[in-house]
Amino acid sequence: MILYAIKRVGLSVIVILLVVLVLFALLHLIPGDPATIALGPRASPETIARFTEKMHLNEPVWNQFLIFVGNLAIGDLGEDVFSNRPVTQIIGENIGFSLSLGAAGLGWAILLGIPLGCLAALRPNSALDRITGIISVGTIAVPSFVVAIWSLLFFSVMLRWLPAIGAGEPGQLGDQLLHLILPAFALGLGWVGYLSRMVRASLLEVMHEDYIRSANAFGLRPRDVIINYALRVAILPTITLIGLGFGGLISSTVFAEVIFARPGLGKLLYDMVSARNFPVVQGAVLATTCLYITFVLVADLIIAWIDPRVREAL
Repeated sequence: MILYAIKRVGLSVIVILLVVLVLFALLHLIPGDPATIALGPRASPETIARFTEKMHLNEPVWNQFLIFVGNLAIGDLGEDVFSNRPVTQIIGENIGFSLSLGAAGLGWAILLGIPLGCLAALRPNSALDRITGIISVGTIAVPSFVVAIWSLLFFSVMLRWLPAIGAGEPGQLGDQLLHLILPAFALGLGWVGYLSRMVRASLLEVMHEDYIRSANAFGLRPRDVIINYALRVAILPTITLIGLGFGGLISSTVFAEVIFARPGLGKLLYDMVSARNFPVVQGAVLATTCLYITFVLVADLIIAWIDPRVREAL
């Protein structure tokens, strides 16, 4: 298990380095002078010259890349163009909001999607299976930003049950949870369908195994067979999907955070792209990428811990 973990961590580091290389190349392939784009066309020549020297834009590209990687190694992502605040500090102030939103969205999707998949697998091709299938496909088909807009209009504007914008008052947990309901609902609705379909397909495949037939032959109830025997094996692909889903939700929170005016990495990235604030954009993209890779790594390690066959495959 330790050797498998070392290999997976090494692969994750390689992926992060490749992302850093691609991100650096893309930023330098953008047409125009980066200093003029960041500061605007009305910036004075002296201001542009100071910014160019500060960002090492007057040096060769390979040297800029080495400086960039060296700063990353010590956790330095640069400074905000406008406020001169460290990018790491800005990201640290926003990352918690995105993590809580992603956890809430995927959390309620897990609590609903896995039981729906189990119910569908209990009676395949029945009316219950068809109903859960319709619900699953329906939730997958509706884009999250459409759900966000309509839920905001219905629950906030028409019914006035839930707050429309913001993340709640700092230090007031109840108010923050209340502001989290609608964004989490919009973000996690589509994953209800993904999880239920995955659990159903995995359970139906496992139900044909010999040990499941033996459990049925001993007269165990179908519910006990699924929960105590089949689900333990069938949940493995779902764990991978949950890891990918959590990473994907963190990177897709931009829609919910913009629509509901919530702070977070997505909202930060949207604002900084509009302002051409490249150091913050660069830092936010790297932070999101690292979070995505970390969640996938954790899911892989959990699966390898549960199923020894996975460790032997790498």
